[in-house]
Order: sequence, then C-alpha cells, then structure tokens
Amino acid sequence: MTLSSSSKKNTALLVLTAALGYFVDIYDLVIFSIVRVKSFHDIGIAETDMRLLGEYVLNMQMAGLLIGGLIWGVIGDKYGRIKVLFGSIFLYSAANMINGFVNDIHSYALIRFVAGIGLAGELGAGITLVAETMGKEKRGYGTMIVAGVGLFGAAAAAVIADIYDWRTAYFAGGIMGFLLLLLRVGTFESGMYEKMSKSTAAKGSLRLLFSSRERIVKYFNCILIGIPLWFIIGILVTQSPEIGKALGAPEPLNAGKGILFTYLGIAIGDVLAGLFAQISRSRRLTVLIFQFLSIISVFAYLSFKGITQQQFIWLCLCMGLSAGYWATFVTIAAEQFGTNIRSLVTTTAPNFVRGALIPITFVFEFFVGFTNIITAGYIMILLLSGIGIYALSQLKESFNKDLNYLEEDEAVGQYNVLS
Repeated sequence: MTLSSSSKKNTALLVLTAALGYFVDIYDLVIFSIVRVKSFHDIGIAETDMRLLGEYVLNMQMAGLLIGGLIWGVIGDKYGRIKVLFGSIFLYSAANMINGFVNDIHSYALIRFVAGIGLAGELGAGITLVAETMGKEKRGYGTMIVAGVGLFGAAAAAVIADIYDWRTAYFAGGIMGFLLLLLRVGTFESGMYEKMSKSTAAKGSLRLLFSSRERIVKYFNCILIGIPLWFIIGILVTQSPEIGKALGAPEPLNAGKGILFTYLGIAIGDVLAGLFAQISRSRRLTVLIFQFLSIISVFAYLSFKGITQQQFIWLCLCMGLSAGYWATFVTIAAEQFGTNIRSLVTTTAPNFVRGALIPITFVFEFFVGFTNIITAGYIMILLLSGIGIYALSQLKESFNKDLNYLEEDEAVGQYNVLS
C-alpha cells in the first residue's frame, strides 16, 4: 500500500515527536546519575554516604518507573497512546522543575520517585505508536530513529550539567518537556488503536496478560533480555568513581562524562542494531550479537588497571555501543502481543528492566560484601547476560509480523485479526 503525501507527513511528524519526547525522557532519566556528586555535596551529604544514598535515590526513581509503567500501560490501551504521551511528559517535566528546589535527601528521593512515574510512559507509548503506524517492513527504521535521536538526551544532560549548576540542569529538563507539549498538539492516534477501541475485547488488562501461561512466559522473557543493559548504565557507569578507585585510577573517574559517552555509544549502537536487524531480517540474532559484545566490553572495563579518564571515556563508548540494542529490545516487546495489550507490554517491559536495577543493586551489594566491587561486576554481567541470552532463545522471531490482531481469553481463542 502506497501512503499519500499527507499520511507520510503525519507519520514523519509522529516519528519526530516520539524521538524528541524520548530525548527529553532520557535527559530527565539520567540527570540524577550525572549530578549526583555535585548535588549531594550542596545538600550536605557526607562523602562516605554518597554511594549508598545515591543507590537509595536512584532506586526510588526506579520504583516510580515500575509503578508508572503499569499506570501508563493501562491508560495507553484503554484510553489511547496519545493521552500517555501528553500526561507522562507533563508529570515528569513538573517533577524536574520542583527537583531544582530540594535541600534534603528524602525530598530528593520523593521527587525522583514522582519523576520516575512520569518517565515511565514516554518510550512505550512512542514505540507503540510508531510500530502500529508504519508498515511492517519499515517499522524497525522508525523505532531506530526514535531511540537514536532520543538517546542523545543523555549527551545534552551531561553538557548542560557541566556548564551550569545542578539545579539549573533540572530546570532545563522541565522547560524542555513543557516546550515539547506544544509540538505534540495535533499528533494523531494509530489506526490500529482506533479499530481496537471500537471492539469489545478487554483493553489494557493485567488479568488478560497473566491469564495465559504462554503470555506470562513470553512477557517475562521480553523483560529479561534487556536487564544486562541497565546494569551497565545504572551500576558500572554510575558508580565509576568507586570502581575507578578500586582499579587504581590516578584521578577520580567522572560519572557524568561516563554517562555522556555511554549514551552516545548506545545511540550509535541502536542505529547499527536497527540496520543490522533490517538487513538480517532477525531481531533475535541482532540482540544475541550485542549481548555477547556487552560481556566483552564490560570485562575490558573491569580489568583495566590504572584506568585514566581518557581510557574510561573510550571504554564507556564501547560499552554503550555494545549495549545499543535498546530500541530493538523494545520493538521485540511491541511485536510479541496484540493491539489491546500492546501499550501495557511495551510500556511496562522497559520500565521493569529499569526497575530491575533495584534487586540487581541488592544482589550486587551482596557480592561486593562477599568479594569486592570489581569481582562483583564480573559475576553480575555473566549472571545477567546468561539470563538474557536464555530468555532470548525462548522468544519467536517477530520481524515482519503483522501486528493488526487482538489478544483474547483462552476460552475465546488466542487472538482475532482486526478487520
């Protein structure tokens, strides 16, 4: 089917607004990791408490992502993907503006929790809209653009935090979000959702998602393939000052610059992964290759004795590039389920991956106490990558899959194709 000139323009606008939304989303998602040390110094946190209190604040943000993923996922299937795009960005933009005024650790953690709820909706709704609007041969390019552009939000966060103070960095994130709301006026809903909304099928139903053993297993496998990626960002790069000290770095490693170059690598990796998936016509093969590359790059980082800041930056770029299957992972999740629970799955899956940082942190700390921070890193990347590779092997290839269908209760049938 050939798209009209108007349809092509509408699709291009949709991809652009989804990409810019993810840009702001990533900015606000990583800004705490970048300004952690500066902001903690200003509100009076002792040097010895910074790592553990940093985990506390970050875990509060991740808890917000977990809860928000459920909230926005249900809203996206019941009331439309567009409502999620507007509501989520308003909430996390407002939270980031308020975050610029905090003066104690508990207020800091509470605001990051609220921001996390807002941040949970952006990527899932954007990827769902793009996947449902573009043709099955081309949707991989659309999601690749969204992630590739969006991940440069981390670069913007690092640059702004380097030039201005940490409070201004939070204000900037809020302002960008409110400006994006104006651009989103006129964004259209996907045709698949419009058809689905007129049906009597259950929409955004957790009961439906978990009523079938096959769907449950498939859902958790979608989540598990992404957990090694967030371990790299949330622990190995965020805690780089402490890891650098253990490696004998001549000067403290800069986590802000580490985040910047890791996300630059992820942006490049997302484009490469998207292109490779289109060429190979296999998202599973793409993710498998990148998972093995992640293990190699993390081992290189953790074994680099006497690491310098310059070497750290290049290693972060390599780790980011090897972990650059984020867009492919989210696209896989979107392609595994019917239209009536697609938003629920696509919104919750990446947020459960992010939220998995909470139990991952506890396990990591156990191994740190039992061994040391470097050995714990080795153990965790092997453990999480092994889980991710096994989960990937349990999923069916979804490239070129027709997404125009509904999930149904087992008594009715697995799904019905939408007319």
